[in-house]
Formats: sequence, C-alpha cells, structure tokens
Amino acid sequence: MSLKAKILLVEDDPNLSAVLCDYLEMLGYITTLAADGDEGLKTFNKGRFDLCILDVMLPRKDGFSLAADIRKINDQVPIVFLTARNLNDDRISGFRAGCDDYITKPFSSEELALRIEAILKRCMNRGMRPQNSVISIGKYSFDSTNLLLTLNGSEQKLTPKEASLLKLLCNYRNNLLPRDTALKEIWGDTDYFIGRSMDVFIARLRKYLSHDPDVVIQNVHGSGFKLEVKDGPSEDTTDDNELKD
Repeated sequence: MSLKAKILLVEDDPNLSAVLCDYLEMLGYITTLAADGDEGLKTFNKGRFDLCILDVMLPRKDGFSLAADIRKINDQVPIVFLTARNLNDDRISGFRAGCDDYITKPFSSEELALRIEAILKRCMNRGMRPQNSVISIGKYSFDSTNLLLTLNGSEQKLTPKEASLLKLLCNYRNNLLPRDTALKEIWGDTDYFIGRSMDVFIARLRKYLSHDPDVVIQNVHGSGFKLEVKDGPSEDTTDDNELKD
C-alpha cells in the first residue's frame, strides 16, 4: 500500500501476537500491540488507528466489550475480531457489536492479508471519491463520503459498513440487489451467518429511512433486497423529521 495504515492488534497469546506483528509489519502496516482489553483501550485512546484487530477472549476486558468502548470513542474505525471459538452466536454478537469482519482461528496469513486490504481499501479511500458523493433518496440526502444521512437538517451518522450497504442499494435503486452480490461486495464472503448479520444492517437502514413513506427497502424472499424510491414529492408525515428515536 502507498499509505502505511496504522493497526491496533489486541491479542493475549504472546506467540501468536509476535507472529502477527511481524507479518503485518512485513506487509507494510504500522502495528501497535496490546496484551489485554484494558491495555487495548488505553492504547486506542493514545493514538490514531486505521484498523483494530481484537481477539475475542481477552483478559481483563473481552473483545466484544472492548469493541463497544472503542465504538463510543470512534464509530468509524473498522474492527476485525479474531477467535478460536467457532460459535455461531459469537459471530452474530460480533457483527452486532459493529465489527467489519470476523476471522476464526486457525486462519491463513493470506486470508488475513486479503481481508485487511479489502477493509482498508473501502475505508481509507473515502477522501479520494468524487465530489458528487451526495445522493438523493426521496426526502433524504445521503453523503457517502462523510457517512451522513440527512433529513431536513437532522443528521444520522452511519458506520462505514452501513454507508457501503446503503450506497450499494442506491446503485441498484428500484432493482433487485442479490444477497450474494451484497455479501461479496461488502463482507467479502457469502457465509450464512455473515448473511444473518447483513439482515441486522438492513434493519438499521430501514429504521433510518422510515420517516419517508416513499422510501422502502423491500425484502425479496430468497433473492435479495430492493431499495424502492417513488418519484415525485410526497407529503411529510413526521412532526420533527427526526432520524433517531
């Protein structure tokens, strides 16, 4: 990569952490290591990071709790979970905690490298996108560069993954977006449980867009989703046009 991304790695296994640090630095990333959840949070607060890689089973503060604390500070930095537990509930919990990817140990170094590269490519190049990154969705204005969904001055900040999914839906506006296309484009995998997490993101976007009755994300059973936007003005059915509850 032309820019050296800064990665926070929180892993309590000294052998694995040493190997991962060496490998990430070999790939050109600036890597900072923390050995437990509390240290990871303190380290995150001291610097600026482009990506966080968190082990789930950490001493003093587990990975899910650490991710929640990081999200309170920065709701945009991408998070990848590492775990030796191949439990489906853990994977769903991870995506609900706002992670961008979830990798089960053991994993290949090539797989890790490709996943990191895909995430950073999505998140770090936002400033290089064209100026016309503002998209009209019914009464809403969607700024895909700054991750903002606006309705009459009321703003909803989106996570990078929410913004990527909404932009993809906009690209398929009034047409079917196949599930597998969305999964491969946003998550890089068509795994069933990643698909479950995508449904959570779709539900969030439906909530954000719920104040304009002419904007609907339809679930096409067994096929995918369709962002339906009716043409022409419609009457305002909300009092304050708030995007949040």
